[in-house]
Amino acid sequence: MPPQKKFADQGCQVLGTVRNIANTTPLPGVTLIEMDVRDEASVERGINQVFGQAGRIDVLINNAGMNRIGAVEETTTGEAASLFDTNVLSILRTSRAVLPHMRAQGRGRIVNVSSVPGILPAPYMGLYSASKHAVEGLSESLDHEVRQFGIRVTLVAPSFTKTNLDANSPQAKSRIPDYDREPDLAARAVANTVSGAPDPSRVSNTIVEAALGAWRMRRTPAGEASPLRQLRRFMPAGPVDSSPRKTFGPA
Repeated sequence: MPPQKKFADQGCQVLGTVRNIANTTPLPGVTLIEMDVRDEASVERGINQVFGQAGRIDVLINNAGMNRIGAVEETTTGEAASLFDTNVLSILRTSRAVLPHMRAQGRGRIVNVSSVPGILPAPYMGLYSASKHAVEGLSESLDHEVRQFGIRVTLVAPSFTKTNLDANSPQAKSRIPDYDREPDLAARAVANTVSGAPDPSRVSNTIVEAALGAWRMRRTPAGEASPLRQLRRFMPAGPVDSSPRKTFGPA
């Protein structure tokens, strides 16, 4: 069950944003607003429409994201810019649009969806990992700045989940033959991991807890993400280095 439906089931007034309403299946209890998080004018229009319909904005969920598989050297600046535009700058756009409303009402919660690669970088997902590290840093800094207004920012960091995000990740278009073997191993490892991953309901539950529960800076859904965070924090450098290599295939 998607988080929008879970919020609606708890009696929340839920307004969800999509790029194209005509291509979207309606969810009971969810009002859809057309908005492209990559376009500042579209974000401003969308947030103003949300505020116009609801009269207030108590919670903002930033969960838009994309992945790209390829060596850092193979990734063009254009591909990197597109990824950061969706994964990082979209959060800046939506947060800047809602914060005046939240400051005026003296309360609010912003939930940003990060990822395990924002904690433990993976080979051949370097720009994705970098974008999620940026989400983590942006979120922590923003939380320090806005808590004086009764607003808190929190992170949800899922591991692999059975969605199309990882399974359909595009590869870098500019291929370098020296790297030919390992990116394919990484892509297959991602696809295999996603096929056996839990369904998104545990992530949805964690997002609802992060939005409505007591504030914590980070939440990780039950499962792989929590031990990975502990691995990064407490284990020696050798196991931390070898773990993603075993998962994603490099020798």
